[in-house]
Amino acid sequence: MPERRLARSWEAQRALMRSQVTELFRLGRIQTTHARAEEVSSLAEKLITVAKDPTLAHRRQVAAFVLDPKVTKELVETIAPRYRDRPGGYTRILKLGPRRGDAAPMVVLELV
Repeated sequence: MPERRLARSWEAQRALMRSQVTELFRLGRIQTTHARAEEVSSLAEKLITVAKDPTLAHRRQVAAFVLDPKVTKELVETIAPRYRDRPGGYTRILKLGPRRGDAAPMVVLELV
């Protein structure tokens, strides 16, 4: 699981990561804090690497983490094949600046 605590219990942190990874694959890009983006990026890269080999076991492994079955299907059938020849580096973090309320550094996390 992620190295950072993100001011949450283990269960809440896992739920946050699952929902953000699912939205990243659904939308192609999300806006979040830098700390969250680094954790989500790490998990998303691992899931894409697993999904590049579309065996039944790997589909089930991806489906166990991604919340939406439609997103799982999209990941295995359309997103992962795009990166077939790429050894890694499937996501990009673009800095936006501080958030207005608490000055947390905001970024856009997107699929390359």
